[in-house]
Amino acid sequence: MKPNVLPLNSVYNPRDLGGYVGFAGRKVKMHRLLRTGKISNLSKNDAKYLKEYGLSKIIDLRSPFECKFAPDHPLSGVEHYNLSLSDEDNTQGGQGDFEKTLAKYRVDQYAGFKMMCKRYYDHVTKEHAQNVIHQILEILANTKDGAVLYHCSEGKDRTGIVTVVILYILGVDLETIRQDYLCSNYLLNDYRSCRDQKFKKNGENLKFRANMRILGSVEDAFLDTSLIAIQENYGGLDKFLEEQLHVTPDLIASLRELYLEKK
Repeated sequence: MKPNVLPLNSVYNPRDLGGYVGFAGRKVKMHRLLRTGKISNLSKNDAKYLKEYGLSKIIDLRSPFECKFAPDHPLSGVEHYNLSLSDEDNTQGGQGDFEKTLAKYRVDQYAGFKMMCKRYYDHVTKEHAQNVIHQILEILANTKDGAVLYHCSEGKDRTGIVTVVILYILGVDLETIRQDYLCSNYLLNDYRSCRDQKFKKNGENLKFRANMRILGSVEDAFLDTSLIAIQENYGGLDKFLEEQLHVTPDLIASLRELYLEKK
């Protein structure tokens, strides 16, 4: 099935996870789980839409620097959580010296690809990330009604990994989960195109621009990096959930009761 894209003009990659078929053939509820890019530039019309849509909680997955540089648009009556999935500053490419990173992108067309694979490995193997994902699941389990919106910057990588975990717990099959993840590429086409034209105008070379396209995209290889790391380090997704994310049978049952339709 096609994803439910929300009609928001000031937010990247906005979607409702409702409609996917989960455990025992029960569909994920609409108006409950929203995944997006950053909402720092949220327009009045989009803010009104989200409030009327039932938004009750926002979870910001970005780093403290990102949150400080472009804080979320405040919405009255909506609870807000800052839960950085990474313990690094993702605006610096996950590396220390920003200028050195940019210089590397100008000489190695695969630098961005390798960096993204490392990031996806870290998002499932680092204890900090595992603890944050558990906290997110607890927030969801304590949200009896209303929509929870979680986001990073472009709504594709950190948001993508969290979505994989949520949909897997809800019983959605892995191929559907993968297709939902890959849909970010389509929804970010215009974003990548505009950014590429800016880099071209600034005189950046082809290798740099290729890296920037990679950094603005999702790939099967990125998701597979996470899934293979989970398999090789923890024995598969089920053991990963139980032993690393401390997801109990009661938590799974609660999430399915809250976010899946009745048969």
